[in-house]
Amino acid sequence: MYALLLSIIYVAFVSLGLPDSLIGAGWPVMHGDLGVPVGFAGILTMVVAGGTIVSSLLSERLTHRFGAGLVTAVSVGMTAAALIGFSVSGEFWMLCLWAIPYGLGAGAVDAALNNYVALHYAAKHMNWLHSFWGVGASISPFIMSYALGAGLGWSGAYQTVGIIQAALTVLLFLSLTLWTRVNSADPHADDDASATGEVSARKHVPLRTALRIPGVPLILGAFFAYCAVESTAILWASTYLVTDRGVDAATAAAFASLFLLGITGGRFLAGFVADRIGDRLLIRGGFITVAVGVALIALPLPTDVFALAGLVLAGLGSAPIYPAIIHSTPVNFGRRNSQAIIGIQMAAAYTGSTLAPPLFGALSSWVGLWTFPLFLAALVALGLIMSERLNRRIAASRSDANVTSPVAADTP
Repeated sequence: MYALLLSIIYVAFVSLGLPDSLIGAGWPVMHGDLGVPVGFAGILTMVVAGGTIVSSLLSERLTHRFGAGLVTAVSVGMTAAALIGFSVSGEFWMLCLWAIPYGLGAGAVDAALNNYVALHYAAKHMNWLHSFWGVGASISPFIMSYALGAGLGWSGAYQTVGIIQAALTVLLFLSLTLWTRVNSADPHADDDASATGEVSARKHVPLRTALRIPGVPLILGAFFAYCAVESTAILWASTYLVTDRGVDAATAAAFASLFLLGITGGRFLAGFVADRIGDRLLIRGGFITVAVGVALIALPLPTDVFALAGLVLAGLGSAPIYPAIIHSTPVNFGRRNSQAIIGIQMAAAYTGSTLAPPLFGALSSWVGLWTFPLFLAALVALGLIMSERLNRRIAASRSDANVTSPVAADTP
């Protein structure tokens, strides 16, 4: 029962990654067909990001009211409808309209599934699931390439992925009873039934209340920093290598793609050791590894070997951070609060990944692309400092609890 539902969630994570690379892969053709400037891609991605932030912040209320199973099914259905809408859109404003339900659906299902896995499955599965997201994100450019080569156009690629999402929606609706059965078999179900297909009787955790929980601002800062590092490296690494280091464009593009492959492969490998190492060491080791990779990128050496190796190393270091932060949330802040906090974490993640790349773009235009490793280093330092401060806060609170509990036990 647990394994069957986990298999469905694995498929859902692959499907989650599928649409994420379609805009980037198809935009060189899409903007010409739509008659808009190349820069309009930023408008479209901002609309999507706005929807994901809103639905992430609302995810706790939605999951509390309807259950994670139904929220996931409906959200995937929204993304399927949006992708089909993309495929029949002949004007840019139509894409912007369909981007709204796409963003809303993506944010809600991301928060709901991440919280569900954090509550009910081991750390290895969280890493492997996010590795499967990378598989989906890597497949979609090939779908776009095939559609363009076969004369189906970019709309054919969106239609294909939309049909896949629609099929997943049907599967998720058929599995709703399975979510309820897993909830009934879970020894912690009474603690947090809302994480499954059942509606819980517990109180809703308002956004303001969740933000006041000690340590939450620290983990939000760490998550913001990590996602800012990831998105900035993905967008600007190749340009930095070509413009500032004089690397051949083809070589730079290949190693920039290895950053993404390092994340995907690193998460797969991290799954084998995650349960033994623990989330805290995975986060700390990840940030330190990224820092070493950034340092290699920044070395002013006549050879580019170290810079290229640093980019790959930074990808491998990035791999376990996101899954480990999510998986540690119920342990750090309590199962009853995890859905609300993970929703806020998703919003912080989308904010970091949306704002950081254009911020560096503005900085590089003003100062120069040579600031790329310094920009990444500052974000890595912020993430490491925030996560370590959280570790100390949690350790201190648990120490205080251990000191007071024997006194209570001795009281007659």
